[in-house]
This record gives sequence, structure tokens and C-alpha cells, in this order.
Amino acid sequence: MKASSSLALSDYVSEAPWLNSIIKGDCIAALERLPEKSVDAIFADPPYNLQLNGDLRRPDQSMVDAVDDHWDQFESFSAYDAFTRAWLLAARRVLKPNGTIWVIGSYHNIFRVGAAMQDLGYWILNDIVWRKTNPMPNFRGRRFQNAHETLIWASRNANAKGYTFNYENLKAANDDVQMRSDWLFPICTGGERLKDDAGNKVHPTQKPEALLARVMLASTRPGDVILDPFFGSGTTGAVAKRLGRNFVGIEREQAYIDAAHERIDAVVPLPSVDLSILTGKRAEPRIAFVSLIDGGILRPGTFLYDAKKRWVAKVRADGTIAAGDRIGSIHKVGAMVQGLDACNGWTFWHYERSGGLTPIDELRRIARLGVERAGA
Repeated sequence: MKASSSLALSDYVSEAPWLNSIIKGDCIAALERLPEKSVDAIFADPPYNLQLNGDLRRPDQSMVDAVDDHWDQFESFSAYDAFTRAWLLAARRVLKPNGTIWVIGSYHNIFRVGAAMQDLGYWILNDIVWRKTNPMPNFRGRRFQNAHETLIWASRNANAKGYTFNYENLKAANDDVQMRSDWLFPICTGGERLKDDAGNKVHPTQKPEALLARVMLASTRPGDVILDPFFGSGTTGAVAKRLGRNFVGIEREQAYIDAAHERIDAVVPLPSVDLSILTGKRAEPRIAFVSLIDGGILRPGTFLYDAKKRWVAKVRADGTIAAGDRIGSIHKVGAMVQGLDACNGWTFWHYERSGGLTPIDELRRIARLGVERAGA
């Protein structure tokens, strides 16, 4: 993957130069210049519109470094809503039909964002709760400690099919238990937190790389393009580069762009062998038994046996098998001869090869490889 570069909108051209780059400018204008249906996933960390009134101090009267930057300030809720609808519409245009979008926010804005997404036709797949292991205290003691943020994961519309969800990978990484919708990560601290020469935070809302890694490992594949329209200090780009994904970032503030360039250029991508996606049976091409006959892998008239040769069945030209007067699918006939309600015919039936018996599931594996090579 090439090093990141920076583009002004006036430098934009219609092909690949925007890939693995940071586009400087307003996010809506930049999104409108990107090719339609060009990105596989979007991670958006928009302004939260925190509505802070006055300084926030700790009990010892020291000042809290709260988010009071100009880019997080809107004159009204209606102004924020108009901004939200505009960037969501522009983002939807560049998202592929099978792509998905992630939007993160706090109680200040996420409900307004979610309503806008539904109004615009996005289909919400999940809401994820990011539980912070080290949240900031509520210094005034007048509310619950705010210990989480919410991510909305959505497809382009209700009819979107084939979006990426790496279920088997997530389950395997979670001790073979389904990954839940509450994720536990610390906020960005320590060496990961970018600071300037004076020791101040470069960006007030820098997200932890572990959070972005979970997002990408869940919903993208190596080589996919991830767009971040509020790029900030470049967490999305750094994680994408490390995980073998492509990125495009949009950011207005030059200081953030400079920090992101330096950060991303220092990232070393992981070897491709460490990025392969674990898939289960559901992700493999579906092979019907008749496909073995159609492909010449198994001939009509071939005899099939169970592992101990207690039963025998003959393959018929129409893709069924017959064991005496019992005729049907490999699964149905396998169940009938055993007197069972169900049977996995692929592992129950065997064919003779070199004097031994081999499960017909081996033939399905051969057929599946053929399908995958044809689609490559």
C-alpha cells in the first residue's frame, strides 16, 4: 500500500489518486466529488454537538480539557440536523450497494443521527455499545457517569444483500461464542494518544485503534476501501493500512492532516497470511448433489455405501439415489435406511476409491474448488 497523500478538491481527478489519501476540504463537497458506489464501508465520527455551557472543572478546580472546538459547535438542533442529512446523503451515494456504514456518537447526537439515517432509507443492522473501561468521571455529581458511546451499523437500504459480516472470525476470536453488541475498550490514552510538542492532545476525540480494528475486522475484507469523512488524526487510515485495507479520509483542519500523515506513514502493514478471513460452511459456495453428476465428477449408476457397508444405494441421473425401493435425496435416503428423522448425506454416503471408501463430501470439496476458481 502506498504512503498516504493529501489532495485539495481542486486536485481531484476521477480515478484512483483519491485512494489511500486525505482529501482536504468540507466533507460534503468532497463526498460529492468522489465516484458513485466506490467504497465498501464508511466509518463516520461526526461532530457530537456537545452543547457545552461554560467551563468544566474538577473538584480541585482544575480545568477539564473538554471538546470546545469550533467544528463541534452548531447554532441550533435544526442546523445540526440539516448538516447531518446532507453528509449522510452524500455518503450514501458513494457507498456500494452491498456496503455498510458505521456512525459513532454520544447521547448528545446519536439519536438524531439514527433518525436521520432511517428517514434517508438506511437500514439499521445493529447498534453497538462501546463500554469504556476508563471513562471520564462526572465531576459535578449531578448525573450518571457517562461510560459509553453508541455505534450504529447500517446497510444502504432494507433490500441490501451480500454485505460483509465476518461472523466466523468474530466468533473464533471470542472463544467460539457469538460476538455481542457491547464492546469493552479503554479510551485512547498512553503512547497511542497523539500529542503536540507542548504535550497537548492533538485531537480531543481520538478513538482507540482497537475500536476501529473491531469495526474493520467485522465488516470488511482485505483490499476493501474504507471511507472516513471526519478523518481527524487518522485512526481509520492507520488501522486500515495495518489490516491491509485501503482508505480515503476527508478532513478540513491542516493540523490534523499533518498529524495523520505522520502517523499513517509510520504504520507497517501486517503480512497477508495474517489477514485471511476465516469462513464457515455458510460462506462457502453451495453445491447440490446433482452438480457432481452435471460436472462429470460422479456418474449415474455409481454405488454408494455407508462407512461399514451395511447399506448400498445407486446414483440416479436426476440427482437422487435409490436404496431398494427407497428413492430420494442423499439426505432423505440416508435417514430412511437408518430409521432416523434426519441425516447428513454428504458424510454418511461413501464411494469406492482405490479399494477403500471415501465420503462423497470429498467430491463436494472438489466441485467447490472448481466453482471458486471459475469465479476468481
